[in-house]
Amino acid sequence: MGVTRSVGKQLGRQIAPRITDLAPGLTSSFVREALHRAIDGVGPLPPAREAAEKQLAEHQGDVEKAVKDVVDNHIRYAGASGFATNIGGLVTMAVTVPANLTGIALIQCRMVAAVAHLRGYDLTDPRVHNAILVTVLGEESVNRLVKRKALPAPPMALATAPVHDATIDAVVSTEVARDLIARITGRRLATTIGRRVPGLGGVVGMTADGWGTYRIGHYAERELRPRTAR
Repeated sequence: MGVTRSVGKQLGRQIAPRITDLAPGLTSSFVREALHRAIDGVGPLPPAREAAEKQLAEHQGDVEKAVKDVVDNHIRYAGASGFATNIGGLVTMAVTVPANLTGIALIQCRMVAAVAHLRGYDLTDPRVHNAILVTVLGEESVNRLVKRKALPAPPMALATAPVHDATIDAVVSTEVARDLIARITGRRLATTIGRRVPGLGGVVGMTADGWGTYRIGHYAERELRPRTAR
């Protein structure tokens, strides 16, 4: 299984730049759109700030309990999204990869934004926007990219920088888009190649998206330290 995942990951990174051929709208700009919708709300999902405040009210102002519930709720959302968009095989990739990509980006951005709000960050601040997106990359990817100088700093440092550096906006968006595409296409290919039973993709997708969101949520809890007392 480890070999299968490795092959899938490598294939995912190879195919990632070509996903825009399947869905032209899936460029780095979709990452910013997902972030804005996560913050402002879309469809049945209320804005991240409202979700955060609802949990805070339920826990009588206990920020850390509210943060925990925000993360737990979004892990469940991600698992459901992963199942629904991964039940097919290679034949359905042109439809389900963009859907899974958009869904998981929205869910994970919303989760991190809600955590950021609870910890006292301003969700209208472009520095915080970049911090949210970088958090979605996950701790391992962030450490690797910072070490390579592909990113200037980890999320906390971006969110609290003295001024907003607009030149890094495109870099952050591109890295997040590339990472999401590689993860999702790689998992789809690994599942199909390794098991040859497309129907199992839903279970694998649910587990992978839920676990990935769990890791990102707990990274957000550790990284986005409280800014103000409530």
